[in-house]
Amino acid sequence: MAEVAKKENAWSMIKLGLVLCAYAVAACAMLAVVNNFTAPKIAQNQERKVSQAMAEFFPDAGLTFETVNDFTPPVVGAITVDEMYVAKRGNEIVGGAAQVSGPTYDQGTILIGIKTDGTVTGLKFLKLTDSPGFGLKANDSTFKLPNGKTFYGQFEGKNAKEGFVAGQNFDAISGATITSVAVSSLINEGSKNIFAYFNQKGVAK
Repeated sequence: MAEVAKKENAWSMIKLGLVLCAYAVAACAMLAVVNNFTAPKIAQNQERKVSQAMAEFFPDAGLTFETVNDFTPPVVGAITVDEMYVAKRGNEIVGGAAQVSGPTYDQGTILIGIKTDGTVTGLKFLKLTDSPGFGLKANDSTFKLPNGKTFYGQFEGKNAKEGFVAGQNFDAISGATITSVAVSSLINEGSKNIFAYFNQKGVAK
């Protein structure tokens, strides 16, 4: 009887394993199907956000925007420059933008626009998954710093060639210093690569 019980227990374990395996396969298949439907939509939304941001960064009439394909930014730690773009008037490069991703308090992706003289034309968050009420204030249009500006709005008009250091040339968010400093790291890395591209093309001022 004991031997029969052991065999039944073993078979029960095998059946349970097979059932769990079937569930896992089914779940993976469903995730793959959902991803096939959602991934293109997410990509389209991202492209739309970038296009809108570029038009805001460089609003002059007659400009065209192109994706940079002849420059490969290095990966620095966990920070990656996902894409770079240029704003052109005819064949003349008048500015550029870098899409940068990396750790904040959680994760963030920004788009930073810069003229060839180093002037920041704007900062947009394409993604930010930090804590509500704290880090997410960085992307909150209703949140104002003591200087009366939004966190992201305070960078516009400043010279990115100087780099950004919290407390020196930009204000951190009270209670969200980690997010604030991390965003400045993303900005600095994106700016560095934009300037390298400007130098490569001989348009840096």
